[in-house]
Amino acid sequence: MREFEIFPNLVTMFFARATERNSAPFLWQRTSGRWKSMSWTETALQVSALAEALKRLGIERGDRVMLVSENRPEWCIADLAIMAAGAVTVPTYITNNERDHLHILQDSGAKAVIVSTAKLARALMPAVLRSTNCKTVIGIEDIRVGQSGAVAFHDWGKLISVEMADPDATAAAADFVREDLACIIYTSGTGGAPRGVRQHHGAILHNVAGCIDIIATDYGWGDEVFLSFLPLSHAYEHSGGQFFPIGLGGQIYYSEGLDKLASNIEEVRPTLMVVVPRLFEVLRARIVKTIEKQGGIAPALLQRALSIGEKDLASGIPFYDRPMDFLIRKTLRPKVQAKFGGRIKALVSGGAPLNPEIGIFFHALGLTLLQGYGQTEAGPIISCNRALVGLKMDTVGPPLKDVEIRIAGDGEILVRGELVMQGYWNNEGETARALQDGWLHTGDVGHVDPQGRIVITDRKKDLIVNDKGDNVAPQKVEGMLTLQPEIIQAMVVGDKRPHLVALVVPDPEWLMEWAVANGEKPDCPNLCATPAVQRAVMAAVDRVNSELSSTEKVRRITLSPNAFTIENEQLTPSMKIRRHKIKEVYGRQLDALYKS
Repeated sequence: MREFEIFPNLVTMFFARATERNSAPFLWQRTSGRWKSMSWTETALQVSALAEALKRLGIERGDRVMLVSENRPEWCIADLAIMAAGAVTVPTYITNNERDHLHILQDSGAKAVIVSTAKLARALMPAVLRSTNCKTVIGIEDIRVGQSGAVAFHDWGKLISVEMADPDATAAAADFVREDLACIIYTSGTGGAPRGVRQHHGAILHNVAGCIDIIATDYGWGDEVFLSFLPLSHAYEHSGGQFFPIGLGGQIYYSEGLDKLASNIEEVRPTLMVVVPRLFEVLRARIVKTIEKQGGIAPALLQRALSIGEKDLASGIPFYDRPMDFLIRKTLRPKVQAKFGGRIKALVSGGAPLNPEIGIFFHALGLTLLQGYGQTEAGPIISCNRALVGLKMDTVGPPLKDVEIRIAGDGEILVRGELVMQGYWNNEGETARALQDGWLHTGDVGHVDPQGRIVITDRKKDLIVNDKGDNVAPQKVEGMLTLQPEIIQAMVVGDKRPHLVALVVPDPEWLMEWAVANGEKPDCPNLCATPAVQRAVMAAVDRVNSELSSTEKVRRITLSPNAFTIENEQLTPSMKIRRHKIKEVYGRQLDALYKS
C-alpha cells in the first residue's frame, strides 16, 4: 500500500504532486462542447504567477482574500495562489446576496476579492464599495466596470501574463506550518448569521490523510478521477473534492451543473465522487421511474435486488438468493452502473443525514455508497463508513485515522484531533462554547456501536420535545417523508405540542401527473389547495406513519406549492433546511393545524 507523506502545508503538497505528475492532466473543464484539460505543470505555473501578482498588489502574509466563483479550474488556482502568497482564502457562495457578501467582507476584513464573472460581480460590487478594507478586485472574466473610483480593478489574464512564474521558487517560499491559518470558511447559517471557521493547514491535511487511508486500504490507490459538483465554497467539497484529489495526484473534472450532471457522470466516468444525500434521493427517484416505465420483468427485478441488498448488508446473501443475485448482477446492475460511468469505487455522501433506505438502494444496484459525517469546524470530515469494518447504512462509520471521539453525558458527540478548528474568526464567545478542554462540541447527538461506528440520532438544537417530554428526531421523519414519490420536501414541527405536524412540498412531477390523470389544470398553487390532492399526499404520509412510533407520527399536514430553495433562504447552499426561516413564512399555517 502506498503511504501518504506528511506535508507541512497545503501549498507544499500541491507543488510536490505537480512535480511528480508533470505534464499529466489535472483540471478539466467542458468548453465549446469538449472537455479540455490543464496539466499539473500548467496549473503550477499559473499558481506561481498569481501568487506573485497578489504580493505585487500589496497582499501580505495573513491578509484575507475573498473568492467568489463557480466551480472551475481558476477556483483551484486562485485558492492555491492565495495560500502560496501567504494569505488566507475566504470562499463564499455564489448564491450570496449583497448583505451576505458585506457581512463576510466586514467580518473577515478581506483586502481583496477574486470574482469570476460579471453576473456574480453584480451582487458583490455594492458590498465591496460599502466595505472598509477591500480595495482590490480581480476579475477572472471581464467584469465590465465603468470606472474604478476607490477600488482598483484587475484582469486575471493580464495579471498572470506579466509575472515571471517560477514554481520552484514559489514552492520554496511556502514555509508555512500546519498550525498556520489556511482559510476562513463561513458556515451556511442554518440558525443565523454565518460564522467564520478558522481552518488551519493541518486540519485539511489531516482530513486528506484520513481519506487516503480509507481509499488506499479498502479500494486501492490508483489513477483517481473526481467530478466536482458541490460548491467549492463548502468545506466538504473544498477538502474532499479539491485537496483530497490533489493529495491522491488525481484528476478533477468540473461539472456543468445539476441539469447536466447525469450526462457529465457518464462522460467523465469518475472513480470517486462526493455528494449530498439530496442528490442521491433525486437519482434514486429517476432510476425507479425509468425502471417502472420499462415494464416487464424490470420492476420485479428491482424489488428482488432491494431485498437481496438489504440481506447482504445485514448478514450476507443467503444461498437460496444467490441464483437471483447472479441474474441481477448480469442484467440490472450493469445498466445502472453504466449510468455512473462504470468505474465508481465509491460515492461518498456527506453534508446532511442519509436515509438508510437510500444507502441500501444503491448498494443493491452494485454501487458503493459511503456515508460520511463531519462539520466545517472539523476539517470537515470526522468519520466515514468503511468496508473494512462492514458497511451499515444507519451509521456514519468509524472516525478517521487519529481522530478521538467521546460521548458526553447528554449524548452529544465530542471530537478531538488536529482536524478541529482553531476557533471562529472574531467570535470568542462562540469559540468558547464550541471548544472546551480541547474537545469540539459538535451539537450532534449519538452513540458509538460495538464495531466503533458512530450513529447520529439528531442535532441537539433540532430535537423536538413534545408536551409529554418525549424526544423526537425530526430529520429521521423528514427523510422518510421525502422518499415518498408524492413528496419532494418536508419539515416537521411539534415542540411542546401533543403531536407532530408537517409542512409538505408536493413533488412537481407527481403533481402534474395527478392533474392530467384527474382532468385538472396543471396549476401548482390551486392543486395544493385541492382537497383531493391533500388527501393523496396525506395517504403518502400515512404510509410513513405506519413505520413510525406513536410519538413520531405526523398527524396533520399543510401543503406549499413553493419549494424550499437557496434563493428564498429556506435552504442552505448544502441543501439543509433552515428551520427558523421556514417558520417565519409558514408559522401561522403550522400553528393553525393544532387549532382546527
